[in-house]
Amino acid sequence: QVQLVESGGGLVQAGNSLRLSCVVSGRTFSLYAMAWFRQAPGKQRELVAGITTDHRTNYADSVKGRFAISRDNRKNTVYLQMDALKPDDTADYYCAAKAHIGQTLPAQYDYWGQGTQVTVSS
Repeated sequence: QVQLVESGGGLVQAGNSLRLSCVVSGRTFSLYAMAWFRQAPGKQRELVAGITTDHRTNYADSVKGRFAISRDNRKNTVYLQMDALKPDDTADYYCAAKAHIGQTLPAQYDYWGQGTQVTVSS
């Protein structure tokens, strides 16, 4: 069973930064495509950023140039560096994984973390 545990959320003022981490159990992390999603109150869950097994990345338009996703296969960890945070970034952030080797991100993910809350005050 694959387990994902997120950390790093919190309350910050607009313009500041946070780094989220997601540790994935198991020995095949390098074979998983990884992604960060978020869900704000009253809104649908949306893809924030994804990273393939060969480290290709993709971002939502709303976070391009401010957020950066990365992975460390030695630590079974995926990160989301969030800079220049805005109140609109306030949401619960979820890490997701799918065994998926390739240059593109999967359409759906099989494993999810419990989420970490990010609140950005104005």
